[in-house]
Amino acid sequence: MKKSITSIFIAFLLFSSHSAFAAQKTVKWKLAMTWPSTLTPLASPANKVGKLVSAMTGGKFTIKADGKEKHKAALGILDMVKGGQYQMGHSGSYYWKGKDINTVWFTTVPFGMTQSEQYAWFYYGDGIKYMNQVYDKFGVLNFPGGNTGVQMGGWFKKEINSVADLKGLKMRIPGLAGEVMAKLGVNVTNIPAGELYTSLDRGAIDALEWVGPGMDIKMGFHKVAPFYYTGWHEPASEMQFMVNKKAFDKLPKEYQAILITAMKAVASDMYYENFAASANAWAKMKTDFPKIKVKTFPAPVVQAMKKATDDIFAKYAGENKLFKEIYDNQQAFMKKARAWSIMSQFHYIKTSEMVK
Repeated sequence: MKKSITSIFIAFLLFSSHSAFAAQKTVKWKLAMTWPSTLTPLASPANKVGKLVSAMTGGKFTIKADGKEKHKAALGILDMVKGGQYQMGHSGSYYWKGKDINTVWFTTVPFGMTQSEQYAWFYYGDGIKYMNQVYDKFGVLNFPGGNTGVQMGGWFKKEINSVADLKGLKMRIPGLAGEVMAKLGVNVTNIPAGELYTSLDRGAIDALEWVGPGMDIKMGFHKVAPFYYTGWHEPASEMQFMVNKKAFDKLPKEYQAILITAMKAVASDMYYENFAASANAWAKMKTDFPKIKVKTFPAPVVQAMKKATDDIFAKYAGENKLFKEIYDNQQAFMKKARAWSIMSQFHYIKTSEMVK
């Protein structure tokens, strides 16, 4: 059987790669993630980056990923990477807002950028620059680690018709969105993934937000909370790869370049994986789960959320010079980016719907 030129070229690259790294030292790293190792697509980047790095170095550089079930510290990833117990971590940047409020910018913020807009800001604006500036004091390098796109607004046991319906509600919602909800009278908590369903089922919480239908349906939230609200709070939830700076600096330059390339590749792939999963789950929801009631928050509730968001931004901007600088920078970039998002994607979708 004749081999294609492509297959011969790939085989040559692999042979060349293995030959080039044959004399390189062997490096074995460990990576800790916030998620259980089977919780795809959130766990996918961490599981895939090691395989890709190993393949590109002929097995000379390996990264073993440990899920929450192994290290038992879902929200301790930054500390473990900083301290060197793990050379890498995979989590969400906004989990560390108690250590530095500026970490929220590298996951997402309420009424913020879409996934395309935010990636453009990261790679072709000042996003990566600010990311490095914020994480430098931790001795950690930070890289985009996969995006979920626009997340749903959450699962609620009761319908939300007014701001008054939020008061006293117990809800799992992290990041600045949690502060927004708290400002509107919600009792906010942050619970690791493995405890969410039980907490909702047993009444420890009345509502929660997670990701989108691709992940949410697998978690079973619809069985105990039938009202499913569309999103406002996490328009581009970016996960993060954290790398211990001292460990990174010890790597050969070739390994550094390979690791950065692999992280970027698997981060992009997570967005595609999650989009496909949610598209498939959304298509099946009406037939497979007819009791789910998809809702959008009423305009007065959304307006209250936006006002609370603006008030929180103003508070932090007044207290933290860097927060204000990043906020102003992101807002200026988003103003340009949103104009093009509307002109391109929004109007294309509206136009295509006109001919159905």
